[in-house]
Amino acid sequence: MAKITYIEHDGTEHVVEAENGLTVMEAAIRNMVPGIDADCGGACACATCHVYVDEAWTARTGERASMEDSMLDFATDVQDNSRLSCQIKISDALDGLVVRLPEEQG
Repeated sequence: MAKITYIEHDGTEHVVEAENGLTVMEAAIRNMVPGIDADCGGACACATCHVYVDEAWTARTGERASMEDSMLDFATDVQDNSRLSCQIKISDALDGLVVRLPEEQG
């Protein structure tokens, strides 16, 4: 299990306990975190689960794959720490992960 903190654009925090093996997107959906729509269901075919990974966690969440990079072309305000939360697998190593939600997903 890992504790994940989702921070909405307005600063509202949602802290969830997430099972290892789920994605950051799946944990958000299961815990009704607003702003993670996941229109494609986690197939990396949209950008409605776009998050900003806290700078302290970018190395541990890994690099974006080329397909994820292509999907982020459909997101607004993409930054160096932008990720699709459907592509980040939860493990014990991500206990304490903090992600922020873009304003347009609020």
